[in-house]
Amino acid sequence: MAQIEVLSSVTGTVWKIEKKLGDAISEGEEIMILESMKMEIGIEAPAAGTLSALNVAEQDAVDEGQVLALLETAD
Repeated sequence: MAQIEVLSSVTGTVWKIEKKLGDAISEGEEIMILESMKMEIGIEAPAAGTLSALNVAEQDAVDEGQVLALLETAD
């Protein structure tokens, strides 16, 4: 099994977490929504897998490039 990092594409705030630990996620499926400059930015899974870690909570401030979550893949 491999771990894939889900990274923040912007500096902002975690507005809403859509998935919970252990959820099976398809590639491109939205994991959470960030708010930056009054815009909502969806953070999508870069690959299919199982959500194995959430490194942030709703209302947390995040930086661009920060690891937000980890996915376990079958690869």
